[in-house]
Amino acid sequence: MAVELHENDEMKNTMDLKSGQNELFTDPDPDHARAFFRKKSRALKSKLSTVQEVVRDMISDGDYIAIGGFGAIRVPSAIVHEIVRQKKKNLGFAGHTSTHDFQVITAGDCIDRCDIAYIVGLEARGLSANARRAVQSGKIQLTEWTNATLSWRLKAAAMGLSFLPARNILGTDTFKYSAAKEIQCPFTGKKFAAYPALYPDFAAIHVHEADIYGNCRVYGATVSDQDLARASKRVVVTAERLIPTEEIRNNPEGTFIPFWCVDAVVEVPYGSYPGNMPYEYFSDEEHIKQWLSVEKDPDELKKFVQEQIYDTKDFYEYLNLNGGIERMTKLRQVEFLINGK
Repeated sequence: MAVELHENDEMKNTMDLKSGQNELFTDPDPDHARAFFRKKSRALKSKLSTVQEVVRDMISDGDYIAIGGFGAIRVPSAIVHEIVRQKKKNLGFAGHTSTHDFQVITAGDCIDRCDIAYIVGLEARGLSANARRAVQSGKIQLTEWTNATLSWRLKAAAMGLSFLPARNILGTDTFKYSAAKEIQCPFTGKKFAAYPALYPDFAAIHVHEADIYGNCRVYGATVSDQDLARASKRVVVTAERLIPTEEIRNNPEGTFIPFWCVDAVVEVPYGSYPGNMPYEYFSDEEHIKQWLSVEKDPDELKKFVQEQIYDTKDFYEYLNLNGGIERMTKLRQVEFLINGK
């Protein structure tokens, strides 16, 4: 009788399985991804490139992209600016822990769909008025997740799977507006949420140090960037500085992302500006406030983006426009004071 009741419960659970109602923007099939990765070069060769070449050659309109870092920390700002400067359009976006990067890429009208966990808000600084308008108007199609859920989606892809199970959003409106599916555990009959693997077409990650082959080091919070590098079809790392490969080999356990994940390496000092780079320089809070202020008025934002991005030929001109090396030195001093260095 007990076995019969258990089987009946399993049948009932199977009939009651639900699905999130929103769209799944990417293909979770690991074999389709593997077909791409199988052709990807893993040669130990120089991958030095430029920001302009990377965005031109590695991102096509309509691609699904992901940006590394955590909030306004360790953001590959040079790549984000160049995506706007080159006017890439109709991109999908992984809004995992996105603050200023989402703000900038929305100001460039580059994305039309987004897996949302954390966007619009710039943490304690306030909300991005323009990003909020874009989302509320329906210009950007949303599918909802959580920070953990998007991390696990990248983890599934890094593991070569089509999904990972968990329980965290079961019974919530986040599940309702996601693209997750309830599944039944084959061992216990219990319900879990299946989170589809996320294989981005392109990812940009800013790191502290890299060699010319793409072996990278990161200091401080890493979040999901290691899984992001393994999950993404094309990966660029921008680095505060290049270091000799001999230094990497002398401390191999310090390698956060290995060369075989990386397609291009670009040395970009102060490349997270105006965000924070742990142990390097503090965030430029005045400049971020300026972004938040001007975007309250769409016309002022248009002028600001024209001045800051379209009228600058590259990220170095943008840095010079906002104080150059003198400003960067002050931000470095602030970071050193905060960390006691």
